[in-house]
Amino acid sequence: AAVARLFPYFEGNPDYASIISTRHLARLRTMLQQAQTLGAQVQVLQPVPGSPPPPPQGIGDGVGRQMAPVLVFGATAQMQLMQEEIFGPVLPVLSYERLQDAVAHINAHPRPLALYWFGRSDSVRDDVLRSTVSGGVSVNDTLMHIAHDNLPFGGVGDSGWGAYHGERGYLRFCHQKSVLVQSRFGMGHLLYPPYGARFDRVMGLLRRLM
Repeated sequence: AAVARLFPYFEGNPDYASIISTRHLARLRTMLQQAQTLGAQVQVLQPVPGSPPPPPQGIGDGVGRQMAPVLVFGATAQMQLMQEEIFGPVLPVLSYERLQDAVAHINAHPRPLALYWFGRSDSVRDDVLRSTVSGGVSVNDTLMHIAHDNLPFGGVGDSGWGAYHGERGYLRFCHQKSVLVQSRFGMGHLLYPPYGARFDRVMGLLRRLM
C-alpha cells in the first residue's frame, strides 16, 4: 500500500531510482534466482492497476534498470541476499512469534550499521533499543538518521568503527597531539623514588581521598 502511494508505476517514473549499472542489476536478479532455488517465495510488486501510462521522461537508459520492488519470504542464512549488502529494492521478510525472537536474531549476528524500528508503542520501542546494539537508529523511517548533521553516523563492531558528522567528524579525521607541560607547582615528584616514609604518607593520603 505504501509503495502504491509513492510509486503508482515504476518504469519511466522520475521519482523512482534506477540500479546504477547493468552489472549490479544482474547481481540482484541472480540473488533472487538463488533464493527461489533454495525455497524462498519471491513476490514482485506490480504497478497500481489502471494507473495512467507513464509520460515520457528524460531518464535515459536508466529506465531499463528501474527494478520493481521485491519481497522475499522464507529467506534463510544460506542465501546470498542474507549474507551481503543488497543495495537494491529487495526486502527479505523474516517472521517471528515473539518480539524477543526478533531481538535474539539481531543479537546473534554482527552488529548492524542501522536499525529501523516501526511501531506505535514507545515502551516497546525503548525495550528494543535497550536490548540491541547498532550503529544508528531511525524510528518509523529509514536512512534519516544518516542525514541529520547533529547525529554521529558510524558503525559498531563489524559494521564499522568511529563516527562522523559535525564536530565529531572533524575530530575523527584529525589527529589531536597530546602535549603535557608540567606546572612549576606540580607535585608529581612526591611519587618518584627513592621510596620511604614520605611516599607512604602521600599514598596514605591518596587512598583516603579516593
